[in-house]
Amino acid sequence: MFPINPKHNPKVSESIFFFIVIIGLISYFIIGLGSEPHVPIILGIFLLVAYGLVNHIPFKTLEEGMIAGAKSGMAAIFLFLLIGVLISSWMMSGTIPTLINTGFSFIGGTWFYAIVFAITAIVGVSLGSSLTTTATIGVAFIGMANALDASMAITAGAIVSGAFFGDKMSPLSDTTNLASTIVQVDLFDHIKHMSLTTIPAFIITFIIFVFLSPNGTVPLQKVAAYQDALAATDLIHWTSWLPLIVLVICTIFRTPAFIALALSSSLATLLASFTSQLSWSEIWTIWFSGYSANTDFQPVNDLLTRGGINSMLFTVSLVILALGFGGLLFVTGIVPSILNAFKEKLKKVRTVIISTAATAIGVNVLIGEQYLSIMLTGETYKGIYHKAGLPNKVLSRTLEDAGTVINPLVPWSVCGVFIADVLGVSVLTYLPFAFFCLISPIITILFGGKKLKQAD
Repeated sequence: MFPINPKHNPKVSESIFFFIVIIGLISYFIIGLGSEPHVPIILGIFLLVAYGLVNHIPFKTLEEGMIAGAKSGMAAIFLFLLIGVLISSWMMSGTIPTLINTGFSFIGGTWFYAIVFAITAIVGVSLGSSLTTTATIGVAFIGMANALDASMAITAGAIVSGAFFGDKMSPLSDTTNLASTIVQVDLFDHIKHMSLTTIPAFIITFIIFVFLSPNGTVPLQKVAAYQDALAATDLIHWTSWLPLIVLVICTIFRTPAFIALALSSSLATLLASFTSQLSWSEIWTIWFSGYSANTDFQPVNDLLTRGGINSMLFTVSLVILALGFGGLLFVTGIVPSILNAFKEKLKKVRTVIISTAATAIGVNVLIGEQYLSIMLTGETYKGIYHKAGLPNKVLSRTLEDAGTVINPLVPWSVCGVFIADVLGVSVLTYLPFAFFCLISPIITILFGGKKLKQAD
């Protein structure tokens, strides 16, 4: 369970009231006022601290709750900073420009969104990380969409859909391993059972993207203009593939993500020192500030100017605030009281599954952390599934169908903030087109009852 014990036991009605108020506050600021999510979350922190003090919880205890919440995301924060380095090093070594240039050679306008979705899904399964997939092949595809005058919103939706299909179905994925471990299900049994809902969601999503894809092919002169500008950067070399190959090899051998990203970034940086005209002083500056392209074709400059530690600081600051906010929701007892209320009123199979999905979604929305949505929901419902006669793999599947894939759809969540920052497309812009993430929980709710029980 989450390592924060509640210091207050509010009534369920009181907790639900605060849930509605907090979500309303965040939604009003982000959607109504167009504010950055940091602002309403800080206001939410003020509100929760005041609530805790009124209920005689010492400020020191509230502060410890915030720190414990933020501490739970430190591993992700270090990865985010390293991904900033990865993007900038892959830019100056030519890895991302080479991926984009290669993509132009194979992809025209026909079925563009469907191809983006399918390729991103394949890469996602191979890498086992939705965020790494988005920050690498996703960045390349969003640049191609810009070049092809395709919808950035739909392209981002296709990237997110593919990346989170991979995150669900890869045996290398941390969320997939977490879901199976929490409820004691064999990893491959878990993946096999997930296919009952995930494969239909994939097929439906692919068909939708086929119909949404632009008609006809892109004029060759437009593609040629981008390819000529990319060639003029002198970034494209055969060695540009090596950092990607290293990352794939590390994934195959299940190297920890931090080490894999560090090795790939280091190799890319070393290659850049030989293949580019950059001095070491300039290289270290790019690590922090990101790569800046300077060609005669401005669209390519916009495409390649990105990355760096500095580009991740917006994401890191929001993740710290959001997780600290989540810690307060626990120490004040608001989330525990809602979870306990669910536990006491569940008996029917379909109601159990619907409530599991609703809880996983609710934790994502309220706290913005997919790991916690899996851990908390899994621990809460294990006993309930046993009483209902449901196998644990139904629980592990539901955790992923409604926990893993929902996180990128929440503007203040860890994944949502990261993806919006990396792709340059806001969560609310791509949300309507992240069809796989939207369809997965619907399928699990509609078909997750007695049929899946009998399928055991």
